Amino acid sequence: MTVRIRHITVDCAKCYDLSLFWAAVTGFRENPDDPNLPEHTEAAIEAPDGSAGMLFIQVPEGKAGKNRVHLDLQPTDAGRDEEVERILGLGATLVADFRKDDGTGWVTLADPEGNEFCVERSAAERAGS
Repeated sequence: MTVRIRHITVDCAKCYDLSLFWAAVTGFRENPDDPNLPEHTEAAIEAPDGSAGMLFIQVPEGKAGKNRVHLDLQPTDAGRDEEVERILGLGATLVADFRKDDGTGWVTLADPEGNEFCVERSAAERAGS
């Protein structure tokens, strides 16, 4: 037997706002038959290719401590550094920069609610090293 990951679920304070941030980061979209609304306590965005989507659930408690699980993002149509700048422009914050002089490494960012994630090099950048 096997399973498929349907959603990556994120507990948060403002599920609608966080779904908008992550939709801008990933290109995922809400289901037009079940749109996200600001007053909802859950908000989902779906991957265009049918892979795992993201589900944001409103919870009363705030984030405490370091994430036990995080996402590693790999740009598909830009380089790592361009993608980091784009995501910072969307409202992320820089947590740590692990880029090396030889072009390898990654950058750790946090979404508007402090959930950490990493931006790695693109496949093209990896192939060129």
